[in-house]
Amino acid sequence: MSTPSAVGILAGGGPLPGKVAEAATAAGRPVFILGFEGFAEPDVIGPWPHEFVRLGAAGRMLSLLRQHNCSDLVLIGPIRRPSLRNLRPDAEGARILARLGRALFAGDDGLLGALVRILGEEGFHIRGAHEFLTQDVAQPGVLGCVQPDAQAQADIQRGITVVQALGRLDIGQGCVVQNGVVLTVEAMEGTDRMLARAGECRQPGEGGVLVKMLKPGQEKRADMPTIGPVTVQNAHAAGLRGIAFEAAHTLLTDRQRCIEEADRLGLFLLAFHPVEGAGISTQSA
Repeated sequence: MSTPSAVGILAGGGPLPGKVAEAATAAGRPVFILGFEGFAEPDVIGPWPHEFVRLGAAGRMLSLLRQHNCSDLVLIGPIRRPSLRNLRPDAEGARILARLGRALFAGDDGLLGALVRILGEEGFHIRGAHEFLTQDVAQPGVLGCVQPDAQAQADIQRGITVVQALGRLDIGQGCVVQNGVVLTVEAMEGTDRMLARAGECRQPGEGGVLVKMLKPGQEKRADMPTIGPVTVQNAHAAGLRGIAFEAAHTLLTDRQRCIEEADRLGLFLLAFHPVEGAGISTQSA
């Protein structure tokens, strides 16, 4: 009986690379992890065969993936996009940069979509983390004990409109709205730093709401929105009263801990489906 091909995990920060590795192993697949230096956490990827690599060392990456018989690839975990000056590509990296072309200067989704295409051309099958972490994909409804009131739901709808507009321009996946006022929008800094700014911009009255969504037309296999316990804690520190995120298109890094933290801190967690012209739905699709 032949050995199944391996799942290669290109790992950024956070716990999700380890969770994907656990799920793939449980499904009977060998795993090999490429941890990006400065982003992947040694304790997270340590239990599996792994190597740390520079972002610009594409030749070494491809060589290692082929040495370990990787057919499927998963890109998971946040990284910060380096400047071209700091990337220091090797020869293969320079060739890939040339193939990326104008996508290098696009938003994250434009770049990641082009990268997925190129990895496919190199013979790999790109899989989304959600394909392995089916239990961690948010299902519609309120998670926990706290319910959003009418003002919070109005802020969520406002946030949906804002994030959809941002997403069409390939800028970000989230924003914070308080009583109809947009406090902050997410760009390349990421959710946690956006939340810190939201705390600085907070207005008197009831706290705001964080809204996270997939960008319209986004390549879901490479950058699916995520919510974790730290997101909940940072939202509370910023004075928010809830988090709303798109059902079926958001990963919860630790569902139970997210709910426990939200209940403890008095925040609502709402997974919704945006409904064109009719607000939001929390019914199963």
